[in-house]
Amino acid sequence: MSDTIFALSSGALPAGIAVIRISGPQAFAAVTMLAGKLPAPRRASLRTLRRDGDALDRALVLVFPGPATATGEDLAELHLHGGRAVVRAVEAALATIPGLRGAEPGEFTRRALEHGRVDLTEAEGLGDLLAAETEMQRRTALRAAEGTVRSRIEQWATRTLRLSALVEAMLDHGDEDDVAGEGDVLATVQRDASALAAEIAAVTAQPPVERIRDGIRIVLAGQPNAGKSTLLNALAGREAAIVSPLAGTTRDRIEVPVMRDGIAYLLTDTAGLHATPADVVEEIGIARARSAIESADLVLWLDDAPLPAELADMPHLLIHPRADAPGREARAANRLSVSAETGLGVEVLWNAIAGLSAALLPPSDSVALNIRQRALAEQAAAALRAAAIQDALLLAAEELRSALRAFHRITGAADVEAMLDALFGRFCIGK
Repeated sequence: MSDTIFALSSGALPAGIAVIRISGPQAFAAVTMLAGKLPAPRRASLRTLRRDGDALDRALVLVFPGPATATGEDLAELHLHGGRAVVRAVEAALATIPGLRGAEPGEFTRRALEHGRVDLTEAEGLGDLLAAETEMQRRTALRAAEGTVRSRIEQWATRTLRLSALVEAMLDHGDEDDVAGEGDVLATVQRDASALAAEIAAVTAQPPVERIRDGIRIVLAGQPNAGKSTLLNALAGREAAIVSPLAGTTRDRIEVPVMRDGIAYLLTDTAGLHATPADVVEEIGIARARSAIESADLVLWLDDAPLPAELADMPHLLIHPRADAPGREARAANRLSVSAETGLGVEVLWNAIAGLSAALLPPSDSVALNIRQRALAEQAAAALRAAAIQDALLLAAEELRSALRAFHRITGAADVEAMLDALFGRFCIGK
Protein backbone atom coordinates (compact mmCIF):
# COMPACT_ATOMS: atom_id res chain seq x y z
CA MET A 1 0.00 0.00 0.00
CA SER A 2 1.41 3.41 -0.97
CA ASP A 3 1.97 6.18 1.49
CA THR A 4 -0.56 8.93 1.92
CA ILE A 5 0.99 12.25 1.02
CA PHE A 6 0.13 15.86 1.74
CA ALA A 7 1.39 19.24 0.57
CA LEU A 8 0.46 22.87 0.29
CA SER A 9 -0.91 23.19 -3.25
CA SER A 10 -1.97 26.82 -3.39
CA GLY A 11 1.29 28.74 -3.68
CA ALA A 12 3.38 31.08 -1.56
CA LEU A 13 2.31 32.26 1.89
CA PRO A 14 0.88 34.38 3.35
CA ALA A 15 -2.31 34.37 1.31
CA GLY A 16 -6.03 34.78 1.78
CA ILE A 17 -6.58 31.03 1.42
CA ALA A 18 -4.15 28.13 1.68
CA VAL A 19 -5.10 24.72 0.29
CA ILE A 20 -3.50 21.57 1.67
CA ARG A 21 -4.10 18.52 -0.50
CA ILE A 22 -3.98 14.97 0.89
CA SER A 23 -3.86 11.91 -1.39
CA GLY A 24 -3.68 8.22 -0.66
CA PRO A 25 -5.40 5.37 1.20
CA GLN A 26 -5.33 7.16 4.57
CA ALA A 27 -6.57 10.52 3.28
CA PHE A 28 -10.11 10.22 4.63
CA ALA A 29 -8.95 8.75 7.94
CA ALA A 30 -6.61 11.71 8.36
CA VAL A 31 -9.41 14.18 7.70
CA THR A 32 -11.64 12.36 10.19
CA MET A 33 -8.94 12.63 12.86
CA LEU A 34 -8.67 16.40 12.33
CA ALA A 35 -12.21 17.43 11.35
CA GLY A 36 -14.53 14.74 12.69
CA LYS A 37 -17.32 13.44 10.44
CA LEU A 38 -16.52 13.50 6.74
CA PRO A 39 -18.61 15.79 4.53
CA ALA A 40 -20.47 14.38 1.54
CA PRO A 41 -18.18 13.70 -1.42
CA ARG A 42 -17.40 16.82 -3.47
CA ARG A 43 -19.39 19.05 -1.10
CA ALA A 44 -17.53 21.73 0.85
CA SER A 45 -18.25 21.76 4.56
CA LEU A 46 -17.02 24.10 7.28
CA ARG A 47 -15.18 22.29 10.06
CA THR A 48 -12.97 23.11 13.03
CA LEU A 49 -9.68 21.26 12.69
CA ARG A 50 -8.39 19.90 15.99
CA ARG A 51 -5.38 17.92 17.16
CA ASP A 52 -5.19 16.56 20.71
CA GLY A 53 -8.11 18.77 21.61
CA ASP A 54 -6.48 22.01 20.43
CA ALA A 55 -8.17 23.99 17.65
CA LEU A 56 -5.91 24.52 14.67
CA ASP A 57 -8.16 26.46 12.29
CA ARG A 58 -11.68 26.84 10.98
CA ALA A 59 -11.51 25.43 7.46
CA LEU A 60 -13.48 24.22 4.46
CA VAL A 61 -13.10 20.48 3.99
CA LEU A 62 -13.70 18.57 0.75
CA VAL A 63 -13.26 14.87 0.02
CA PHE A 64 -13.06 13.19 -3.39
CA PRO A 65 -13.31 9.37 -3.49
CA GLY A 66 -10.94 7.69 -5.94
CA PRO A 67 -10.35 6.73 -8.64
CA ALA A 68 -12.16 9.68 -10.27
CA THR A 69 -9.78 12.24 -8.78
CA ALA A 70 -6.77 14.24 -9.90
CA THR A 71 -4.39 11.54 -8.62
CA GLY A 72 -6.58 8.46 -9.08
CA GLU A 73 -6.58 7.96 -5.28
CA ASP A 74 -8.80 9.09 -2.42
CA LEU A 75 -8.16 12.83 -2.22
CA ALA A 76 -9.00 15.48 0.37
CA GLU A 77 -8.52 19.23 0.49
CA LEU A 78 -8.31 21.49 3.52
CA HIS A 79 -8.97 25.15 2.66
CA LEU A 80 -7.30 27.07 5.48
CA HIS A 81 -6.70 30.67 6.39
CA GLY A 82 -3.48 31.45 4.56
CA GLY A 83 -1.17 32.45 7.41
CA ARG A 84 2.20 30.75 7.77
CA ALA A 85 1.59 29.70 11.37
CA VAL A 86 -1.79 28.16 10.50
CA VAL A 87 -0.35 26.11 7.65
CA ARG A 88 2.64 24.99 9.73
CA ALA A 89 0.34 23.85 12.54
CA VAL A 90 -1.89 21.79 10.22
CA GLU A 91 1.09 20.28 8.38
CA ALA A 92 2.67 19.35 11.72
CA ALA A 93 -0.56 17.69 12.82
CA LEU A 94 -0.79 15.71 9.57
CA ALA A 95 2.83 14.58 9.90
CA THR A 96 2.03 12.91 13.26
CA ILE A 97 -0.65 10.68 11.74
CA PRO A 98 0.68 7.16 10.94
CA GLY A 99 1.02 6.50 7.23
CA LEU A 100 1.17 10.19 6.24
CA ARG A 101 4.19 12.11 5.00
CA GLY A 102 4.96 15.30 3.14
CA ALA A 103 4.90 14.92 -0.64
CA GLU A 104 8.09 15.08 -2.66
CA PRO A 105 8.27 17.64 -5.50
CA GLY A 106 6.02 16.56 -8.36
CA GLU A 107 4.68 13.52 -6.49
CA PHE A 108 1.01 14.39 -6.96
CA THR A 109 1.52 14.59 -10.71
CA ARG A 110 3.55 11.37 -10.63
CA ARG A 111 0.66 9.56 -8.95
CA ALA A 112 -1.76 10.96 -11.50
CA LEU A 113 0.50 9.56 -14.22
CA GLU A 114 0.84 6.16 -12.52
CA HIS A 115 -2.93 5.86 -12.12
CA GLY A 116 -3.70 6.88 -15.69
CA ARG A 117 -5.31 10.22 -14.86
CA VAL A 118 -2.86 11.96 -17.18
CA ASP A 119 -0.35 10.70 -19.70
CA LEU A 120 3.28 11.71 -19.96
CA THR A 121 2.65 14.54 -22.42
CA GLU A 122 -0.06 16.01 -20.19
CA ALA A 123 2.22 15.76 -17.16
CA GLU A 124 4.94 17.61 -19.07
CA GLY A 125 2.41 20.23 -20.13
CA LEU A 126 1.25 20.65 -16.54
CA GLY A 127 4.83 21.20 -15.40
CA ASP A 128 5.31 23.86 -18.09
CA LEU A 129 1.97 25.44 -17.16
CA LEU A 130 3.01 25.83 -13.53
CA ALA A 131 6.27 27.47 -14.66
CA ALA A 132 4.68 29.69 -17.33
CA GLU A 133 5.53 33.38 -17.10
CA THR A 134 4.31 34.66 -20.47
CA GLU A 135 0.99 34.44 -22.27
CA MET A 136 2.49 32.33 -25.06
CA GLN A 137 4.02 29.92 -22.53
CA ARG A 138 0.65 29.65 -20.80
CA ARG A 139 -1.29 28.93 -23.99
CA THR A 140 1.21 26.35 -25.26
CA ALA A 141 1.49 24.56 -21.92
CA LEU A 142 -2.29 24.55 -21.44
CA ARG A 143 -2.83 22.89 -24.82
CA ALA A 144 -0.35 20.15 -23.86
CA ALA A 145 -1.87 19.75 -20.36
CA GLU A 146 -5.33 19.40 -21.90
CA GLY A 147 -4.20 16.58 -24.19
CA THR A 148 -3.52 18.23 -27.57
CA VAL A 149 -0.15 16.50 -27.97
CA ARG A 150 -1.55 13.20 -26.71
CA SER A 151 -4.44 13.39 -29.17
CA ARG A 152 -2.11 13.89 -32.15
CA ILE A 153 0.21 11.07 -31.06
CA GLU A 154 -2.75 8.76 -30.57
CA GLN A 155 -3.97 9.56 -34.08
CA TRP A 156 -0.57 8.66 -35.51
CA ALA A 157 -0.42 5.49 -33.40
CA THR A 158 -3.92 4.43 -34.49
CA ARG A 159 -3.05 4.80 -38.17
CA THR A 160 0.15 2.83 -37.62
CA LEU A 161 -1.73 0.16 -35.68
CA ARG A 162 -4.17 -0.30 -38.55
CA LEU A 163 -1.27 -0.91 -40.92
CA SER A 164 0.32 -3.26 -38.41
CA ALA A 165 -2.94 -5.19 -38.05
CA LEU A 166 -3.21 -5.52 -41.83
CA VAL A 167 0.34 -6.88 -42.10
CA GLU A 168 0.05 -9.18 -39.10
CA ALA A 169 -3.26 -10.55 -40.34
CA MET A 170 -1.70 -11.41 -43.70
CA LEU A 171 1.25 -13.05 -41.94
CA ASP A 172 -0.92 -15.07 -39.57
CA HIS A 173 -3.85 -15.97 -41.79
CA GLY A 174 -2.86 -15.33 -45.39
CA ASP A 175 -2.40 -18.10 -47.94
CA GLU A 176 1.25 -18.79 -48.71
CA ASP A 177 0.39 -18.79 -52.41
CA ASP A 178 -1.47 -15.47 -52.22
CA VAL A 179 1.30 -13.40 -53.81
CA ALA A 180 -1.15 -10.83 -55.13
CA GLY A 181 -2.65 -10.29 -51.67
CA GLU A 182 0.79 -9.82 -50.13
CA GLY A 183 1.63 -7.34 -52.86
CA ASP A 184 -1.54 -5.37 -52.17
CA VAL A 185 -0.68 -5.18 -48.47
CA LEU A 186 2.87 -4.04 -49.20
CA ALA A 187 1.53 -1.39 -51.57
CA THR A 188 -0.84 -0.13 -48.88
CA VAL A 189 1.99 0.02 -46.34
CA GLN A 190 4.21 1.84 -48.81
CA ARG A 191 1.54 4.46 -49.54
CA ASP A 192 0.16 5.01 -46.02
CA ALA A 193 3.39 4.69 -44.05
CA SER A 194 5.14 7.13 -46.37
CA ALA A 195 2.30 9.64 -46.05
CA LEU A 196 2.26 9.34 -42.25
CA ALA A 197 6.05 9.69 -42.03
CA ALA A 198 5.85 12.88 -44.11
CA GLU A 199 3.12 14.26 -41.86
CA ILE A 200 5.20 13.58 -38.75
CA ALA A 201 8.27 15.14 -40.36
CA ALA A 202 6.29 18.32 -41.04
CA VAL A 203 5.47 18.59 -37.33
CA THR A 204 8.98 17.80 -36.08
CA ALA A 205 10.45 20.32 -38.55
CA GLN A 206 8.57 23.16 -36.90
CA PRO A 207 10.52 25.50 -34.59
CA PRO A 208 11.13 23.83 -31.21
CA VAL A 209 8.73 24.50 -28.34
CA GLU A 210 11.75 25.11 -26.09
CA ARG A 211 11.98 28.60 -27.59
CA ILE A 212 8.60 29.36 -26.05
CA ARG A 213 9.53 27.86 -22.69
CA ASP A 214 13.17 28.97 -22.36
CA GLY A 215 13.04 32.11 -24.50
CA ILE A 216 14.40 33.06 -27.91
CA ARG A 217 18.17 33.28 -27.54
CA ILE A 218 19.36 36.68 -28.81
CA VAL A 219 23.13 37.18 -28.84
CA LEU A 220 24.72 40.62 -29.14
CA ALA A 221 28.00 40.26 -31.02
CA GLY A 222 30.68 42.45 -32.57
CA GLN A 223 34.13 43.85 -31.98
CA PRO A 224 35.25 45.21 -28.59
CA ASN A 225 33.72 48.51 -27.50
CA ALA A 226 30.94 48.31 -30.10
CA GLY A 227 28.27 49.20 -27.56
CA LYS A 228 26.94 45.69 -26.91
CA SER A 229 26.62 46.03 -23.13
CA THR A 230 24.98 49.44 -23.41
CA LEU A 231 22.43 48.09 -25.86
CA LEU A 232 21.81 45.03 -23.68
CA ASN A 233 20.92 47.33 -20.79
CA ALA A 234 18.63 49.39 -23.02
CA LEU A 235 16.81 46.30 -24.29
CA ALA A 236 16.53 44.84 -20.78
CA GLY A 237 15.41 48.13 -19.26
CA ARG A 238 17.93 47.89 -16.43
CA GLU A 239 21.66 47.99 -15.69
CA ALA A 240 22.36 44.29 -16.19
CA ALA A 241 25.88 44.62 -17.65
CA ILE A 242 28.84 46.79 -16.67
CA VAL A 243 29.40 49.59 -19.18
CA SER A 244 32.81 51.21 -19.61
CA PRO A 245 34.58 53.21 -22.34
CA LEU A 246 37.45 50.74 -22.01
CA ALA A 247 37.52 48.05 -24.68
CA GLY A 248 37.19 44.47 -23.42
CA THR A 249 35.09 45.22 -20.33
CA THR A 250 32.91 42.17 -20.98
CA ARG A 251 34.97 39.01 -20.53
CA ASP A 252 32.20 36.45 -19.99
CA ARG A 253 28.69 35.82 -21.25
CA ILE A 254 25.99 37.82 -19.49
CA GLU A 255 22.47 36.42 -19.87
CA VAL A 256 19.36 38.48 -19.11
CA PRO A 257 15.80 37.13 -19.45
CA VAL A 258 13.26 39.60 -20.84
CA MET A 259 9.50 39.22 -21.24
CA ARG A 260 7.92 41.38 -23.93
CA ASP A 261 4.48 41.22 -25.56
CA GLY A 262 3.87 37.72 -24.25
CA ILE A 263 7.16 36.30 -25.59
CA ALA A 264 10.20 35.26 -23.57
CA TYR A 265 13.67 36.31 -24.73
CA LEU A 266 17.12 35.52 -23.37
CA LEU A 267 19.54 38.34 -24.20
CA THR A 268 23.22 37.43 -24.15
CA ASP A 269 26.07 39.95 -24.02
CA THR A 270 29.40 38.59 -25.20
CA ALA A 271 33.06 39.49 -25.28
CA GLY A 272 34.22 41.49 -28.30
CA LEU A 273 35.48 39.40 -31.21
CA HIS A 274 38.95 40.05 -32.53
CA ALA A 275 41.97 38.05 -33.62
CA THR A 276 44.54 39.17 -31.02
CA PRO A 277 43.28 38.69 -27.45
CA ALA A 278 45.39 40.46 -24.83
CA ASP A 279 45.47 37.59 -22.34
CA VAL A 280 44.19 34.09 -21.65
CA VAL A 281 41.05 35.39 -19.89
CA GLU A 282 40.03 37.42 -22.93
CA GLU A 283 40.79 34.44 -25.14
CA ILE A 284 38.39 32.31 -23.06
CA GLY A 285 35.79 35.08 -23.29
CA ILE A 286 36.05 35.16 -27.08
CA ALA A 287 35.69 31.37 -27.23
CA ARG A 288 32.55 31.60 -25.12
CA ALA A 289 31.23 34.38 -27.32
CA ARG A 290 31.64 32.21 -30.40
CA SER A 291 29.91 29.33 -28.61
CA ALA A 292 26.99 31.62 -27.70
CA ILE A 293 26.70 32.79 -31.29
CA GLU A 294 26.61 29.19 -32.56
CA SER A 295 23.67 28.38 -30.26
CA ALA A 296 21.81 31.65 -30.87
CA ASP A 297 18.36 31.86 -32.41
CA LEU A 298 19.01 35.46 -33.48
CA VAL A 299 22.24 37.49 -33.66
CA LEU A 300 22.39 41.26 -33.31
CA TRP A 301 25.59 42.27 -35.12
CA LEU A 302 26.91 45.55 -33.67
CA ASP A 303 29.81 46.33 -35.89
CA ASP A 304 30.67 48.56 -38.81
CA ALA A 305 32.51 45.61 -40.32
CA PRO A 306 30.59 43.25 -42.61
CA LEU A 307 28.76 40.33 -41.10
CA PRO A 308 31.10 37.29 -40.87
CA ALA A 309 30.41 34.69 -43.54
CA GLU A 310 29.66 32.01 -40.94
CA LEU A 311 26.72 34.07 -39.65
CA ALA A 312 25.19 34.79 -43.04
CA ASP A 313 22.77 31.85 -42.89
CA MET A 314 21.67 32.58 -39.32
CA PRO A 315 18.73 34.89 -38.46
CA HIS A 316 20.40 38.24 -37.77
CA LEU A 317 19.95 41.98 -37.64
CA LEU A 318 22.68 44.43 -38.61
CA ILE A 319 22.93 47.27 -36.09
CA HIS A 320 24.54 50.68 -36.52
CA PRO A 321 25.28 51.35 -32.82
CA ARG A 322 26.10 54.60 -30.99
CA ALA A 323 24.20 56.52 -33.67
CA ASP A 324 24.18 59.64 -31.45
CA ALA A 325 27.99 59.88 -31.35
CA PRO A 326 29.62 62.65 -33.41
CA GLY A 327 30.55 61.45 -36.87
CA ARG A 328 28.30 58.39 -36.72
CA GLU A 329 25.15 59.96 -38.13
CA ALA A 330 25.57 58.20 -41.48
CA ARG A 331 24.76 54.52 -41.74
CA ALA A 332 24.48 51.79 -44.33
CA ALA A 333 21.03 51.34 -45.84
CA ASN A 334 20.62 47.81 -44.47
CA ARG A 335 21.47 48.65 -40.83
CA LEU A 336 19.25 49.80 -37.98
CA SER A 337 20.52 52.98 -36.34
CA VAL A 338 20.40 52.63 -32.56
CA SER A 339 21.55 54.81 -29.69
CA ALA A 340 21.20 53.05 -26.37
CA GLU A 341 22.18 56.29 -24.64
CA THR A 342 19.30 58.35 -26.04
CA GLY A 343 16.86 55.51 -26.83
CA LEU A 344 16.98 56.30 -30.56
CA GLY A 345 15.88 53.24 -32.54
CA VAL A 346 15.45 50.91 -29.54
CA GLU A 347 11.71 50.53 -30.10
CA VAL A 348 12.30 50.05 -33.84
CA LEU A 349 14.83 47.35 -32.99
CA TRP A 350 12.35 45.58 -30.70
CA ASN A 351 9.78 45.65 -33.51
CA ALA A 352 12.31 44.11 -35.89
CA ILE A 353 13.13 41.42 -33.31
CA ALA A 354 9.42 40.68 -32.88
CA GLY A 355 9.02 40.37 -36.64
CA LEU A 356 11.80 37.80 -36.92
CA SER A 357 10.60 35.99 -33.79
CA ALA A 358 7.33 35.09 -35.46
CA ALA A 359 9.23 32.71 -37.74
CA LEU A 360 11.35 31.36 -34.86
CA LEU A 361 8.37 30.13 -32.81
CA PRO A 362 5.93 27.29 -33.50
CA PRO A 363 2.60 28.43 -34.98
CA SER A 364 0.13 29.27 -32.23
CA ASP A 365 -2.36 26.63 -33.38
CA SER A 366 0.17 23.85 -33.98
CA VAL A 367 1.04 20.77 -31.97
CA ALA A 368 4.32 21.80 -30.35
CA LEU A 369 6.60 18.92 -29.33
CA ASN A 370 9.35 19.20 -26.75
CA ILE A 371 12.82 17.76 -27.33
CA ARG A 372 11.96 14.34 -25.85
CA GLN A 373 8.72 14.03 -27.80
CA ARG A 374 10.35 15.28 -31.00
CA ALA A 375 13.18 12.72 -30.82
CA LEU A 376 10.73 9.84 -30.37
CA ALA A 377 8.45 11.14 -33.12
CA GLU A 378 11.47 11.27 -35.44
CA GLN A 379 12.26 7.65 -34.49
CA ALA A 380 8.71 6.67 -35.38
CA ALA A 381 8.89 8.51 -38.71
CA ALA A 382 12.18 6.76 -39.54
CA ALA A 383 10.62 3.37 -38.76
CA LEU A 384 7.60 4.19 -40.95
CA ARG A 385 9.87 5.20 -43.82
CA ALA A 386 11.78 1.93 -43.38
CA ALA A 387 8.51 -0.04 -43.38
CA ALA A 388 7.52 1.63 -46.64
CA ILE A 389 10.55 0.32 -48.53
CA GLN A 390 10.48 -3.29 -47.32
CA ASP A 391 9.76 -6.04 -49.83
CA ALA A 392 8.91 -8.61 -47.15
CA LEU A 393 5.90 -8.42 -44.84
CA LEU A 394 7.84 -9.74 -41.87
CA LEU A 395 10.35 -6.90 -42.09
CA ALA A 396 7.59 -4.32 -42.57
CA ALA A 397 5.79 -5.70 -39.51
CA GLU A 398 8.86 -5.21 -37.33
CA GLU A 399 9.36 -1.62 -38.49
CA LEU A 400 5.71 -0.84 -37.77
CA ARG A 401 6.09 -2.29 -34.28
CA SER A 402 9.13 -0.07 -33.78
CA ALA A 403 7.05 2.97 -34.77
CA LEU A 404 4.33 1.98 -32.30
CA ARG A 405 6.86 1.58 -29.51
CA ALA A 406 8.15 5.08 -30.17
CA PHE A 407 4.64 6.56 -30.14
CA HIS A 408 3.78 4.88 -26.88
CA ARG A 409 7.02 5.97 -25.27
CA ILE A 410 5.94 9.55 -26.02
CA THR A 411 2.72 9.15 -24.05
CA GLY A 412 3.92 6.55 -21.57
CA ALA A 413 1.13 4.22 -22.71
CA ALA A 414 0.77 0.49 -22.08
CA ASP A 415 3.06 -2.15 -23.52
CA VAL A 416 2.79 -2.29 -27.30
CA GLU A 417 3.20 -6.06 -27.49
CA ALA A 418 0.26 -6.63 -25.13
CA MET A 419 -1.83 -4.15 -27.12
CA LEU A 420 -1.07 -5.94 -30.40
CA ASP A 421 -1.77 -9.34 -28.84
CA ALA A 422 -5.14 -8.12 -27.64
CA LEU A 423 -5.94 -6.66 -31.05
CA PHE A 424 -5.10 -9.83 -32.96
CA GLY A 425 -6.91 -11.94 -30.37
CA ARG A 426 -10.07 -10.00 -31.19
CA PHE A 427 -9.32 -10.34 -34.91
CA CYS A 428 -9.09 -14.13 -34.66
CA ILE A 429 -12.62 -14.46 -33.30
CA GLY A 430 -14.05 -12.11 -35.85
CA LYS A 431 -14.50 -9.00 -33.69
